[in-house]
Amino acid sequence: MRLHNLKPNVGAKHRRKRLGQGESSGHGKTSGRGGKGQSARSGSSIRPGFEGGQMPLIRRIPKRGFNNARHTTSYVPVNLDSLNKFDDGARVDEAALRSLGIANGPGDGIKILGGGELKKKLTVSAHAFSASAKSKIEGLGGVCEIATRSKAV
Repeated sequence: MRLHNLKPNVGAKHRRKRLGQGESSGHGKTSGRGGKGQSARSGSSIRPGFEGGQMPLIRRIPKRGFNNARHTTSYVPVNLDSLNKFDDGARVDEAALRSLGIANGPGDGIKILGGGELKKKLTVSAHAFSASAKSKIEGLGGVCEIATRSKAV
């Protein structure tokens, strides 16, 4: 293979859309901008949510009152197969999971999910367990401990 034989992959190169090249081209006359009006003018752009001077929807709806999303508990998910990185008989807690990079990101705790197969007997301390994860851990003789976390109010 030589440099003069190289070609881009099929479909990697596209022709530029040539506007205003006659009516039969499909992009003639108004060049894909529709009819007249503000959006047909050159240099025109209307910001998202603008409703032509009418009070926009985001400003019309009320912003006060109860919102359930403020009171949810979000867990960092950890699948069972990633716990195989620990030695047999080890104690697995949030600090150990975060130090190995298994549980990343913000959250109100760790939830162990039943994805994959666990091959070692472990003592797992987490804030929540799925039913399948708990049965798999205890099926190998391991222990599931529910950790508590004080949530800031």
